[in-house]
Amino acid sequence: MNRIASLLVVFLLISCSDKEEMLLPKADVTIVKEVYDHSPIYLFFRVKGKDTVAELNRKNAIGTSNWIFNIDKRLPLKAVIPHLQFMKEKRKKGMHTNEKAEDYFSYADSIGKNLAFLPFTKVEYHLEKPEYGFLIFFSKNNTILVLNSTEKEKEFSKPELLKYLLGLESDKPNKFFFCHDQNCSYEQFLQNSIFITQFKLQLPVYNVTNEEFVF
Repeated sequence: MNRIASLLVVFLLISCSDKEEMLLPKADVTIVKEVYDHSPIYLFFRVKGKDTVAELNRKNAIGTSNWIFNIDKRLPLKAVIPHLQFMKEKRKKGMHTNEKAEDYFSYADSIGKNLAFLPFTKVEYHLEKPEYGFLIFFSKNNTILVLNSTEKEKEFSKPELLKYLLGLESDKPNKFFFCHDQNCSYEQFLQNSIFITQFKLQLPVYNVTNEEFVF
């Protein structure tokens, strides 16, 4: 088994076997420091005409191993999600499966100066808007909006958000859905996903799901 920690990123660049380079996103915390028995998947930044597209390289992905998704931070989220959906479906339908295999995003911890990983195995991404519930929307302008069908949208800082959600009154548990602006950068998405991972631990389990929405 290989230790992914040995693949330290220099100047936040990572190279694949074809000597191509990509810019990894940065965050100020390490969620997971080491992953064993892994194979890499790459999403490269490409410009075709006036469009920015993500180019998938999955030729080294082994279905029974943990998958490390190395994604260029400059990509717009709307270009990334279809590839994540595709690879998750490939995992489900693969002939050789490993129920313990996990999916991780890679990023650079700017404080610890190390390569780090965020698990997202259980998260299901949808390119649509939820039809009900409280929507916690991360905008491309780095604001957090709470939307629902009965009130006007409200803007919150990250410290204020938990107090507001826990203080909502209802005769049955409120359902919270985490949503992302499709036009935000992948780096914004990664940083918000780290926040969501830590934030969920502070909410009652019946209030949250493993579904996230992009629109």
